[in-house]
Amino acid sequence: MAAVYLREMEPGDRDEVAELICLSTNYWYQAHGHPLIFPKGPSTTTLHFDVYHSLPGSGGIVAIDSRTDRIVGSCFRHDRPTHVSLGIMNVHPNHFGRGVARMLLESIIAFGEGQGKPIRLVSSAMNLDSFSLYTRAGFVPRCAYQDMYIAVPEAGMGESHAALSRVRVAIADDVEQITALEREISGIKRPGDFAHFIADQEGVWHVCVSETEDGVLDGVLVSCQHPGCTMIGPGVSRTAEPAAALLLAQLNHNCGRTPVFLLPVEAEELVRQAYAWGARNCETHFHQIRGDFPGFHGISMPTFMPETG
Repeated sequence: MAAVYLREMEPGDRDEVAELICLSTNYWYQAHGHPLIFPKGPSTTTLHFDVYHSLPGSGGIVAIDSRTDRIVGSCFRHDRPTHVSLGIMNVHPNHFGRGVARMLLESIIAFGEGQGKPIRLVSSAMNLDSFSLYTRAGFVPRCAYQDMYIAVPEAGMGESHAALSRVRVAIADDVEQITALEREISGIKRPGDFAHFIADQEGVWHVCVSETEDGVLDGVLVSCQHPGCTMIGPGVSRTAEPAAALLLAQLNHNCGRTPVFLLPVEAEELVRQAYAWGARNCETHFHQIRGDFPGFHGISMPTFMPETG
């Protein structure tokens, strides 16, 4: 069998990587009795390539079959000030068993170690193969999340919350406070991400913040409205109250859509509130970290795209 080698993603890889993401992800879910994740095809999965090549410090790696010169595996990598994040990883089903995923992961680990930074990812608890791949490589599950979704009526949620009046749309001047808040709660720092979301050059991001009467931010939550990623997150909040208000605001921004969001399983009050609004569970995910972990000191709501660590 021909060898497989790795190289950095290039602009010309965009369509082939999108095809691989769509095919590989749909194959896994369908093989395990679940609906297709990307039913509209690879035109929706170009978002991954586009976002990871526009966020500061991000990019990707591809695995190439030396006989065909075809891409048989891919993953995205994001070098942030405090850590390295591993984004979505895919291997072509025809090339399972060749160690492609392990090669890609080892390259990310080598990069993170070279930077002297911990590596973070969010992985499906349903996929035991990937779970084993990561834990064998030294990643430790630090938080479990309930993947939940709500079908938002065209007219909005029709719900109220006591802290909703404290929620507003974020502006560029909020980035410094947002960065400090996430560092306090999740121990990470990534101002470039939030500046990118607020600028919204792709036309798919919406950012809300919650602030106290003194004008201090106590929560932030992003949402993405794209055919390949209708999600609420990333976000952080000091307590459940602003987190719930932010979630309601983002649900109302997604009228007529069915967004997915991740809530920490231990955030009991927030989870109960989501259930009361009609949320249902669809999956579970783990927050896994290789290296230093300062702990969570509040509520963290990650996403998969971009992987938010």
